[in-house]
Amino acid sequence: MIKKPLAYRIRPSKLEDVIGQEHLVGKDGFLSKSVANHSLFSLIFFGNPGSGKTTIAEAYANSMGVKALKLNAVTSSKKDLENAIEECKLFPESFIIIDEVHRLNKDKQDILLPHIEDGSIYLLGATASNPFLSINKAIRSRVHLLEVKKLTKEQIIHGLKRAISLKNGIDNKISLTEEGFNYIADLTGGDMRYALNYLEVLAMSEKKELDLNDVKSVLKVPNYSMDKNEDAHYDLLSALQKSIRGSDIDAALYYLASICITQDLDSIERRLLIIAYEDIGLGNPAAVDRTFNALETARKVGFPEAVIPLGYAVCDLALSPKSRSSISGIAKAMEYAENHHLDVIDYLKFTPVNLKDEDKYPYDRQDLWEKIQYLPELIKDLRFYEPSENGNYDRALKLNYERLKKIKRTSDLKNLKKIK
Repeated sequence: MIKKPLAYRIRPSKLEDVIGQEHLVGKDGFLSKSVANHSLFSLIFFGNPGSGKTTIAEAYANSMGVKALKLNAVTSSKKDLENAIEECKLFPESFIIIDEVHRLNKDKQDILLPHIEDGSIYLLGATASNPFLSINKAIRSRVHLLEVKKLTKEQIIHGLKRAISLKNGIDNKISLTEEGFNYIADLTGGDMRYALNYLEVLAMSEKKELDLNDVKSVLKVPNYSMDKNEDAHYDLLSALQKSIRGSDIDAALYYLASICITQDLDSIERRLLIIAYEDIGLGNPAAVDRTFNALETARKVGFPEAVIPLGYAVCDLALSPKSRSSISGIAKAMEYAENHHLDVIDYLKFTPVNLKDEDKYPYDRQDLWEKIQYLPELIKDLRFYEPSENGNYDRALKLNYERLKKIKRTSDLKNLKKIK
């Protein structure tokens, strides 16, 4: 008979067996008080993969001593949900546990909402996504959101030792050195399931006493929870940009390295290009160009060598003068343009109609171009661009901008052309 996975076999069945999460299962934790008072709530647990969201949901239901049915928002059909609701109605105070709850489509939500509303069922949802972004507002308003925090290194080690000692776990068939435990815990990124899966592989060893080298022979790649569709992926990219913006080169290199381990060149390329134009911009235009060239090189050579030009670009951007004058300017212009639709001045149109030659745009008079009014009359004095002095080029642009602002522009092209 094939054994179920180790992580499944040793899953805590009661709240007191849950590792970590003192704010939920400790003496004064929300769930502990809920059990003590036998007060049921609809809850959504959110947090990193492997932090124990579904485990805690099931342990909460068991500790309450009530019926619980488990579904998955992706694989369970509308009919499955309807059947689960009808079954739960036969038992007062019942839970429906739904994994990947953020993936509930509108049809399933419409079925679920009235029963949560009248208390005929209680929802226990689990998601690795940010519930404020991924959970429908109608669901959010009817539940309590509880964060399941990332497990610490010490908690991961405790879980590993517990798994080795439990009879339905490894049953002491192997032992690990402290260095081995530490190595696994360092690489698992707070994901207990990941740690237990690798422990299960180690348990197949013919050796009983395993050292660091034995552990390293199995564990090759750190677990950074970096699925492209998960929040952790975007958190690292966000941290990379903020570190570069704050000129912290060491932090920027660390976050770049964390993403490079997953070899997600597409995301790195997109984010560095945006950083270059958004945060460095006119403060150091040459660095923007160098970033583009570095990314082209990274694309050509591929990983692992791609880290060399990528590291070069990140160092360059982090230590460059920063200027957001261009991004601020276009943002203000976009906001204004979306709310104000003004006609283009006749002489600026591609094919002006019924316009005398003397009133047409003077293509042959370069000396007049800086004296012509280009904004519509109603907003001729509006300013979107605000110069800064964060780099040599930025300062040069500011000087030229100030010079241009001293020039009186006009829409009277007939008289303007009379200037020789």
